[in-house]
Amino acid sequence: MAKKKSFVIPFVCVFQDQTAMRHQLIVNILGTDQKGILSEIAGAVSEAQCNILDSRQAIYGREFSLTMIIEGSHQAVTRAELTIPPKCQQLGLLAMIKRTSHHEKQNLDHLYDVEFQGADNPGLLQTVTTFFAERQISISAFRQSTFADAELRQPMVSSKFVVSVPDDVNVEEMKASLDQLFTSLQLTGKVTDKHKGDL
Repeated sequence: MAKKKSFVIPFVCVFQDQTAMRHQLIVNILGTDQKGILSEIAGAVSEAQCNILDSRQAIYGREFSLTMIIEGSHQAVTRAELTIPPKCQQLGLLAMIKRTSHHEKQNLDHLYDVEFQGADNPGLLQTVTTFFAERQISISAFRQSTFADAELRQPMVSSKFVVSVPDDVNVEEMKASLDQLFTSLQLTGKVTDKHKGDL
């Protein structure tokens, strides 16, 4: 009679170290500008044991706007969710927070400034941003201001983008196409490599 063979199947239990996993949180803060705001907010982030991956700040008249992406362990991000809103409330600020993931610092080797000026016409911004979207070029920062031209007697616009260009996009072809677009829209503009200067 054949002897039965026995098999031992190893069982491996893998425990994930939750403290090693990184979680991210978008924080939008808005309110009246006052001294010490950044210090207070940075202190709250530090106390929660989170790091600031990216941030943008702007002043509009007397109003203050700040957007941050912060990162930390699950426990740290949870602490930030619980401590930042009360801190903002103490400072008279509005705060909106949302969990996110996979944000990374920008690839600074492929950043370009795109600037243009001209008459402010309906659909102008949509046309320019569509140009970038069709080429998978992301807009990482945007500023725009409008003003009245006394001689032309019409509203004018001045815009500046910071765009991140993928490796597979030919920058010279992009610039030529963008120049054609600006001409068709009766705008003057330029593209500047943030490392090398004007293209």
